[in-house]
Amino acid sequence: MSKILEKSLRDARKENKLTMGTKQVLNSMKNSKLIVLSQSIKKGMIEQIEADAKKDNVPLVNFQGTSVALGRLCGLQFRISTISFTSIADASIKSIIKDTKAEEKND
Repeated sequence: MSKILEKSLRDARKENKLTMGTKQVLNSMKNSKLIVLSQSIKKGMIEQIEADAKKDNVPLVNFQGTSVALGRLCGLQFRISTISFTSIADASIKSIIKDTKAEEKND
């Protein structure tokens, strides 16, 4: 798991710069800078999020873990299937995407 993603999630949560939950992320797509998807999302929902993200030029990251793991990464005791950052540095976005692609190649 990307240390940059982990740190960015924790920092954004403290600063209230995250939108959590699939429906909330879909509703706030225009305000999103980066979307993180867990592996627990249903295929139909993934396709809808991907289509909306592409339309609004929002980068997507596939988290290599379940919604439980994503929730824990945010320091929460419940599942989170989708997260969007409403504010994050461009350098962090590039690093997270790069790390995630490297992880996917290693799987």
